[in-house]
Amino acid sequence: MSNTHNTSQSRDSQKSQKSDNTEQTHDTEHNEPAARRPPLMEVLREARSQLAELTGLVPETVSSFEQTEDGWSLEVEVMELARVPDTMSLMASYQVELDPQGQLTGYRRVRRYERGRADARRGG
Repeated sequence: MSNTHNTSQSRDSQKSQKSDNTEQTHDTEHNEPAARRPPLMEVLREARSQLAELTGLVPETVSSFEQTEDGWSLEVEVMELARVPDTMSLMASYQVELDPQGQLTGYRRVRRYERGRADARRGG
């Protein structure tokens, strides 16, 4: 008889735990922010992939990255025109804007330069 009693207690306990887990799951869903920000590396990979798909240019590097109130802002370097020698290839910097989930919302080319040229010094 005690086995039946223990089994019934076990079942009741398991039902109670399942009920608690279900409530916790629902509570967690309501407490999470509506717009979860993805991990940094995921954002960078997605931004490069989306820019490449839109422009047909392969991003070589992300030279700056910043989290903003509206999402993310990146500066991405791409090769626009291959030349020989490679130091003469035409490069470009693109400003890329992403929403909080990492989806590209806009981009623009901000600068073009030859790969072998350093930025001009400012202020003397």
